[in-house]
Amino acid sequence: MSAVPIPFRHEVPQSELDDLRDRLARTRWPEPQTVDDWSQGVPLDYLREIAEYWRTGYDWRATERRLAELSQFLIEIDGIRVHYIHVRSPHPDALPLLVTHGWPGSITDLLDLVEPLTNPADPADAFHLVLPSLPGYGYSDKPSTPGWNVERIAEAWAKLMADLGYGRYGAHGTDWGSFVTAALGTADPAHLVGIQIAMPFASAPSEPVELSQRDLDGLAALKEFQKHEGGYSAIQATRPQTIGYALTDSPAGQLAWALEKYWAWSDHDGDLDKAIPRDRVLDAVSVNWFARTAASSARIYWESHNAMRFDPVRVPAGCSTYPKDGRMPKPWCERRFTDLREWIDHEEGGHFPALEDPQRLSEELRAFFRPLR
Repeated sequence: MSAVPIPFRHEVPQSELDDLRDRLARTRWPEPQTVDDWSQGVPLDYLREIAEYWRTGYDWRATERRLAELSQFLIEIDGIRVHYIHVRSPHPDALPLLVTHGWPGSITDLLDLVEPLTNPADPADAFHLVLPSLPGYGYSDKPSTPGWNVERIAEAWAKLMADLGYGRYGAHGTDWGSFVTAALGTADPAHLVGIQIAMPFASAPSEPVELSQRDLDGLAALKEFQKHEGGYSAIQATRPQTIGYALTDSPAGQLAWALEKYWAWSDHDGDLDKAIPRDRVLDAVSVNWFARTAASSARIYWESHNAMRFDPVRVPAGCSTYPKDGRMPKPWCERRFTDLREWIDHEEGGHFPALEDPQRLSEELRAFFRPLR
């Protein structure tokens, strides 16, 4: 039996906004870093600047109005309520497209995709969009029992699309969304016309394969990432509850924890605002703060980070890689994604394509799914 979606709209109480501003004003700041770069984390002066802007300049109500303009719902799947945005294209023959966000973001990371995908210049390229919040993120329920790993989320997404009456659909994702989308390709091949993901991952093949210099550079970058950037994932994969106490209590801590990743993983020349406007970063940080999801959003690392399954994906697949993102060798991915239709090595860009260049991503999605409709 299909679950019945419940219309959803949320307005943060003014008391919560006042509390956020009060906490930011009373932040206990540490001493500055002892280096003149980001190697020890977010520099103090920069964090204080963004925190002060969050307190006095950022307009959460504007983002709230932006969300309220879109149709939002809650639906019960596998014992939890999943929050999602559902935007039907004005073009009735549009292809349904499920898009999944990642960490440290939320569905707010995807909002700039709505108009170009649902109402493109050519109606033949239109999509009906379904944008769910991952369990433990945003306004989806926080699971109260373990087991919500990538594969279980993929099964829930398949149920969501079936409950919405979509017998054929495509899927796209980044970060954890790419892992969920790949798992969905394994879990629901009968209904998926194809998947397109950024940051594809696969295990090393048992037999030797020839790697290009770009493949080798990507593996070297992943090794450097684990050495210099992987502290957050080690903590969240082992002690998500402990870090959750600190981030849930301190908005400056929540901001620093996320801001470091938006800065480190996007493609810019030292000025994050050139890649991602600070209001868009604060959209995601604010959702996480008001929804108190620091611990619950981290648990996907505890569930899946050290238990990755790279099962074969046989539906048509497209993969995009970016120089400031994790890059796996194409020959490895070809063995996992057995019907790889498209592989794009971008010369610029980072981990947040829907924020850094939503127009380019929209064009890429339209082009990939065009022959699969």
